[in-house]
Amino acid sequence: QVQLVESGGGLVQAGGSLRLSCAASGSIFSVNTMGWYHQAPGKRRELVATIRSGGSTNYADSVKGRFTISRDDAKNTVYLQMNSLKPEDTAVYYCGAYIFSADSHSWGDYWGQGTQVTVSS
Repeated sequence: QVQLVESGGGLVQAGGSLRLSCAASGSIFSVNTMGWYHQAPGKRRELVATIRSGGSTNYADSVKGRFTISRDDAKNTVYLQMNSLKPEDTAVYYCGAYIFSADSHSWGDYWGQGTQVTVSS
C-alpha cells in the first residue's frame, strides 16, 4: 500500500513564507511526477506545481516567481517553498504523485490527505 503524508501547513500573514513537505511511503517501486495542488472553498482542485523525476518543473501562473517545488528522490519526498504569500493562496494543499506500486505492479495516481494553508491580510 502506498501512502502520501503532507506536513507544514498553517496560518501565516500576507508576505510570509511556508514550506510544505510530502513523503511517499509503502510499497513503492518507482516515483515519477510529484506535485502540489490546492483547493479553495467552493472551487475545484487546481494545479500549483509539478516536478518530474528528471527535475523539470511546471508552475501555475499565479505562483511563478513566488513558489519553488523540489524533491528528494532518496526520501521519496517533495517540497513546496511558498514565499510572498497572499490571502488568495489560502486553500487546502494536496500532494499528488504518480507511483509504480510494488504490490499492484502498476502505475497509479496517489494523493495525500491535504494540509490547510491560511494567509491572513
